[in-house]
Amino acid sequence: MSVGGPHIAQINVFPGGVPKHPVPSARVTSLGLQGDAHRALEHHGGPERALCLFSLERIRALQAEAHPIALGSIGENLILEGVDWNAVTPGRYLLVGDEVVVQFTRYTAPCGNIMGSVHNRDYSRVSAKRHPGDSRVYARVLREGSLTSGDVVQILTADETLVLVGSR
Repeated sequence: MSVGGPHIAQINVFPGGVPKHPVPSARVTSLGLQGDAHRALEHHGGPERALCLFSLERIRALQAEAHPIALGSIGENLILEGVDWNAVTPGRYLLVGDEVVVQFTRYTAPCGNIMGSVHNRDYSRVSAKRHPGDSRVYARVLREGSLTSGDVVQILTADETLVLVGSR
């Protein structure tokens, strides 16, 4: 378990949509977390959107604005704590735990399924276009493995990633 450094605050899965529910650990494959699934496959899932990640600090800030968001309620698989969320941008890499390496692919586009998690049902509150820095992000899995809540996370350089996963 991490003490103070960037880490996984919560792992969430659900076999079809939202809200996602916490699990203590999960296996990560190229298609995401085992036990997780999506209803609208044209918008969610697949290799380029295998994982949805969000910041615990951003969730708390939304709650402080009186949004009824709960952990997992907007579809996030991994909730990270202590990560500089401004550094989480498409193209960057993340080591999650000891094994898993992901690359952020794009910001998520919010949809009507999460309206109950935001004040006045205005799901654009978590849109990267309307509120830069307050969006979830999708990631592809470059190296599979197992994760446990509390595992340390680290943003990697491209060179560090190359050492861990080889050329792709």
